[in-house]
Amino acid sequence: MMNYSPGEPPPPSATPAASPPPPAVQAHDLSVARGPRTVLRALDFAVPQGQITGLLGPSGCGKSTLMRAIVGTQAKVTGTLNVLGHPAGDATLRSRIGYVTQAPSVYDDLTVRQNLAYFAAILDPGRAAADRRRANVTRAITDVALTTHADALAGNLSGGQRSRVSLAVALLGTPELLVLDEPTVGLDPVLRRELWSLFHTIAAERRATLLISSHVMDEAERCHRLLLMREGEILADDTPEALRTRTHADTVEEAFLRLVDEATATTTVTTGTDAHHKEPAR
Repeated sequence: MMNYSPGEPPPPSATPAASPPPPAVQAHDLSVARGPRTVLRALDFAVPQGQITGLLGPSGCGKSTLMRAIVGTQAKVTGTLNVLGHPAGDATLRSRIGYVTQAPSVYDDLTVRQNLAYFAAILDPGRAAADRRRANVTRAITDVALTTHADALAGNLSGGQRSRVSLAVALLGTPELLVLDEPTVGLDPVLRRELWSLFHTIAAERRATLLISSHVMDEAERCHRLLLMREGEILADDTPEALRTRTHADTVEEAFLRLVDEATATTTVTTGTDAHHKEPAR
């Protein structure tokens, strides 16, 4: 029996729960080969919208390769990889994704402001957009705390400052997906903290999705969700709290090491079993 008028909206408890938005990134059986070597092995994962997902693992485990696959610049990719509802690399995604590589992508003979103005003109060309471009450049410089260096040549900046210029370029178009490959490497602890505060602001206020790689495990605690990688495979896809609970660990780093030990033990047992049942060579 209804206790509200038919012409009125039902109370919150009677309203069906909204279905979650589709993932920003969805991968199934994703593999990447480089020559005879398989770099990524049949990965299945999803990156939720509007959150910060950390991609963590030791150097050489395939993090950068996975990021290049997501932004559409990696060759020899097999399997299914959808980004913002389109196949990775689709031309319609170019203005919707911001990508920062490990190596700063700036012109040394231009100032910080000139670098951003150049890339802003590519993203949003035309005289009619001039005011909007200037506003976006100013906002991006402020976001990465480079206002006092706006007119300095990029070639005269420190490594950490040059990395921030690259990040500012990625922030110019207010992208829906930010893919950041180890953006805090070489930065001092105070600036790292400020950048992570900016990342959370971008996710919360601009509803953007961030995929951030790192091999520094203490940064994992700052993420909403984690993808832990090792040797081209994903060891875990969960929240930091769930990973700690699952492995009975106090930190994500400890949880990661326990997952590595479990995977190593499983591989050893499997290899030993295969060798035991293997027929002698003829």
